[in-house]
Amino acid sequence: MNQEILTPVLDWLDLIGIGIFALTGALVAAREQQTFVTMGFFALVTGVGGGTVRDLLIGAPVFWIGHPWVAAVCLGTALLTWFTPTRWWDGKLLDFADGLGLTAYAVIGAAKALSYGVPPIPAILMGVVTGTVGGIIRDMIAGRPSIIMRPELYVTAAALSATLAVVGEMIPLQRGWVWVVAVTAGYALRAAAIHWKLALPAYRDPLSATNSDS
Repeated sequence: MNQEILTPVLDWLDLIGIGIFALTGALVAAREQQTFVTMGFFALVTGVGGGTVRDLLIGAPVFWIGHPWVAAVCLGTALLTWFTPTRWWDGKLLDFADGLGLTAYAVIGAAKALSYGVPPIPAILMGVVTGTVGGIIRDMIAGRPSIIMRPELYVTAAALSATLAVVGEMIPLQRGWVWVVAVTAGYALRAAAIHWKLALPAYRDPLSATNSDS
């Protein structure tokens, strides 16, 4: 399979995801009143973290090293954040934007993994890794709880987008439409989770439940 899968559609999805994740990283540093250097570092690590881990796992060249725009988008996003009040990004607006980056990145990750000969199930997992690991790294460095530790639907939305991208490749369907549908479906699930606070059931220890009933 051709390894050059970044068509114009995926190129735009890629840069959108990078920019949104970079913004969330820069805002973490801004809210901690860090320097611009720290803000740029958080923007870069958050923007490229998931894709970097994916590329290392599938044996691909790390995508942003040879790309002329990725680092520029991250640092430009940090510069934008530096000159805007953090209150502009309060509320759910950033959550909805993050959801778009999450699902776009999940599709990109799954499609790229397939193009490198990764089987379908691991390719789906590579999509999830691409969409979530940057935020995990950001939260770990900042010493704050990660969103994946909450029951709210987040990883599930990434998994839905990645799964649809892989299934569409296997049928096969026209790639551009598959990717758009996959991003839209995952984003709709994530947006619904944000709006209605949808969550999967949390684990309950059966033994503890039995003891409490006795």
